[in-house]
Amino acid sequence: MHKKPTDFATMAVTDAESPHLGEITCGTLLQKLQEIWDEVGESDEQRDKLLLQIEQECLDVYKRKVEQAAKSRAELLQTLSDANAELSSLTTSLGEKSLVGIPDKSSGTIKEQLAAIAPALEQLWQQKEERVREFSDVQSQIQKICGEIAGGLSNEVPIVDESDLSLKKLDDFQSQLQELQKEKSDRLHKVLDFVSTVHDLCAVLGLDFLSTVTEVHPSLDEETGVQSKSISNETLSRLAKTVLTLKDDKKQRLQKLQELATQLIDLWNLMDTPDEERELFDHVTCNISSSVDEVTVPGALARDLIEQAEVEVHRLDQLKASRMKEIAFKKQSELEEIYARAHVEINPESARERIMSLIDTGNVEPTELLADMDSQIAKAKEEAFSRKDILDRVEKWMSACEEESWLEDYNRDQNRYSASRGAHLNLKRAEKARILVSKIPAMVDTLVAKTRAWEEEHSMSFAYDGVPLLAMLDEYGMLRQEREEEKRRLREQKKVQEQPHIEQDSAFSTRPSPARPVSAKKTVGPRANNGGANGTPNRRLSLNANQNGSRSTAKEAGRRETLNRPAAPTNYVAISKEEAASSPVSGAVDHKVPASP
Repeated sequence: MHKKPTDFATMAVTDAESPHLGEITCGTLLQKLQEIWDEVGESDEQRDKLLLQIEQECLDVYKRKVEQAAKSRAELLQTLSDANAELSSLTTSLGEKSLVGIPDKSSGTIKEQLAAIAPALEQLWQQKEERVREFSDVQSQIQKICGEIAGGLSNEVPIVDESDLSLKKLDDFQSQLQELQKEKSDRLHKVLDFVSTVHDLCAVLGLDFLSTVTEVHPSLDEETGVQSKSISNETLSRLAKTVLTLKDDKKQRLQKLQELATQLIDLWNLMDTPDEERELFDHVTCNISSSVDEVTVPGALARDLIEQAEVEVHRLDQLKASRMKEIAFKKQSELEEIYARAHVEINPESARERIMSLIDTGNVEPTELLADMDSQIAKAKEEAFSRKDILDRVEKWMSACEEESWLEDYNRDQNRYSASRGAHLNLKRAEKARILVSKIPAMVDTLVAKTRAWEEEHSMSFAYDGVPLLAMLDEYGMLRQEREEEKRRLREQKKVQEQPHIEQDSAFSTRPSPARPVSAKKTVGPRANNGGANGTPNRRLSLNANQNGSRSTAKEAGRRETLNRPAAPTNYVAISKEEAASSPVSGAVDHKVPASP
């Protein structure tokens, strides 16, 4: 609003009354202007117009000042807002929830608020600079280790993300750095282990360690510091391949050396090489049964050592050719021994003649002849192994037949229950023999089943010293059946002969007192069986004993001649305990003694 001229007059009066008369004020100036107007004679209208003009100019000045003040206030507010925003950004970036010295609520003038924020901003800026340095240091170490693992070093400065400089983020980077440092340590240990393994393998194989390991990576040299050695994936991979290659080479060389050592020992044994010559190659033969890991002596698998062994084997091979007959006959003897133990009939004379003919005519290489004989020996061992189960059962069967023969002779001995020396031992043996003899039929059945299964599997007949085993078993069965029929006939004949005597004894005998049981006869002492002092039976046919006149001498001799082959068992007839008790000899002992009339 514009002020009226009277107002200016009032202001002039007020200014005139001001105690500071020497000062230039709006009132003094207006008074001076009134004096001038009075002197000039300006009209009231003109004066009012000029006063209004002066008033407008004053308002413009005030307006400009107000605008300037408002602009300054806006700038201060913007500065305060920016400071608050920066403060918030820094606290967020640094992860600081609150800062000491900054009130939670804004108070005071704008300049007071700015003055209060300034120290906190300065402190946060310092913390940010320190935090950025920490982040840069951690990230640089991470980048360096990652570069070492990847196999390439980078000189670039890592870029720090200033939007998140919190301690949690820094801890994450430090945890990552610790994991990478641990991985670096583990990789370094692996590298050192690989290098140590390469060193040991090169020593055993006689190779240059330095050239081998530096071919993988130059930093693996022994003069290079531990922390400077390459730990990259490529270095570890190449070291692993190098170790694997050296181990394969070691395995192959050891296998080759062991083969040569085996050949040397075989040749030495064949040719009876003296110990003095054998000791020259102790360094070769000492590892003949060693595993790959057990060979650790430097130079034990060097190439020149293997070549030396090859030369010696070649020399002995040439020497062996001159002693071929002796070696071949020695192998033939081994072959014959295997077949003899397996009870397989061969023709050794023709085989030896064939060997002699081949060597004399030179139609076969010595090595081929020995290889063929080794093949025959291996085949013979295989065949003997396949026959072992049946042969063991045949031996048990023959042993049971021998006991059967002994028991048969024992039952014929009328003095077997006498009180002679050793009678109790024969009694125990008889009891065991009866149990064993009772198992003979089951033995035979099992043996027949296994023999037939063997023949079906091998498509050939199972022969025992040239005689078919099944034929032997069939003949044994027939003889056993005949034996049973003969025993039945004798029992019936005995019953018929003893019937009148039993009736006569019953007529004159008295009934024994119940208070006194009937006792058996006292046993008499055994006699030597088959003329032997210890009762050991000779291998023979059980049918060789007296058959109470049931068979003619000529017929018995013919059958014994038929069965008396090396392949057949020496005892065929099994006598059980009950059958032995019913025989003519033992029956007299087993019956109760009648009471005296």
